[in-house]
Amino acid sequence: MNTTDVVVIGAGVAGLACAADLQAAGVRVQVLEASDGVGGRMRSDRVDGFLIDRGFQVFNTSYPQVRRRLRLRDLRLRPFAPGVRVHTSAGGVAAFYDPFRRPHAPTASTGGPGRSVLSVRDVVALGGMSARDMLLPASLLKRGADRTTLAALRRAGFTEEFTEEVLRPFLSGVFLEEGLETSSRMFHLVWRSMLRGTLCLPTDGIGAVPRALARALGDGTVRLEAPVDRLTESGVMTAAGTSVPAKAVVVAAGPRATASLLPQVEVPEYRSTTTYYHAAPTSPLKEPVLLLDARRRFLNTCVISEVVPSAAPAHQALVATSVLGPDGPGREATVREALSAAYGTDTAAWDLVAVRDIPQALPVMTPPHPLSRSTRVEDGRYVCGDHRATGSVQGAMASGARAAREVLRDLARRPRS
Repeated sequence: MNTTDVVVIGAGVAGLACAADLQAAGVRVQVLEASDGVGGRMRSDRVDGFLIDRGFQVFNTSYPQVRRRLRLRDLRLRPFAPGVRVHTSAGGVAAFYDPFRRPHAPTASTGGPGRSVLSVRDVVALGGMSARDMLLPASLLKRGADRTTLAALRRAGFTEEFTEEVLRPFLSGVFLEEGLETSSRMFHLVWRSMLRGTLCLPTDGIGAVPRALARALGDGTVRLEAPVDRLTESGVMTAAGTSVPAKAVVVAAGPRATASLLPQVEVPEYRSTTTYYHAAPTSPLKEPVLLLDARRRFLNTCVISEVVPSAAPAHQALVATSVLGPDGPGREATVREALSAAYGTDTAAWDLVAVRDIPQALPVMTPPHPLSRSTRVEDGRYVCGDHRATGSVQGAMASGARAAREVLRDLARRPRS
């Protein structure tokens, strides 16, 4: 404790990335984590033999920070199918696959008797927007005009039907909001990342990502179950009454803890979500693909055990379904009824394994939304996290990296004692 240069509060991916960069520069770092494990919102548990993430999340291989910090093969990634299925408002099923990755799969099917939700106009709009976002430098996308995602889709030329039946259900699950009011710059960057990367799940759950980051820091760097009570003039004071001196403090905690420790920092509102995990006697969909609902009774659902077979015990299937907002009386029954219609099967025999309520899942990112902000609060105090950049693993890690750069710059400017 007496040899710490920088204390990082919080062992989520932002704090772990910050600590890694400081360590690489020769700075002595101590990471203090209030809970019993690293990861923040990226945690995984075993419940009755099922692998349960704390809220449904996917892992994108194209993020620059991910590729810089992790050896992807060590995560034993299992990919989703490159596409989605949609239970349309007319009761049919529309299937969409990336024609470059699944050239022989149908790019769309009927949304109801004698009709399709994908028109020639939508094909042209989808191709044009995708080519632009995938091929243009990210720096140009970041400098583009910032409007809502809905406005961006209309400018791209999509029909109202395709937007409502496919794009809104899909993007609602990405940004955790139904109004498509998220920053269009954020949308284009996310769209780019999905086109250039692969959506996966680690074999050991999403919690494998922060665990890999923590292992790279070495033993003793991260202290678990060490909540911080307050910041002091010389460092921090833990809830146990231990003073930890440091030249600089980086707050990389969740939004509530950040607001408590640094009340002068403006923390944005957050979107909330709930994920229901059901055990089914057989898999209701023999494919590792996201299933969406055009009626928006749920954000998305998938058979996790089709993506990661070891996520469920033998002869059982694990189904994860996410909805907006908190859990409440009767909500699981409503979701179960919607799943019966979407999967076309009786869900009465499904067992509820776990419910994961995430009240602060993703920051609100309405335009104009800054894609990166300084982490420096005042002399010796910094803050990082997805709320200082973009609501994604990339944004959280990038914010942690920026905090490390700003800490190193300030430390270099201080006179030697």
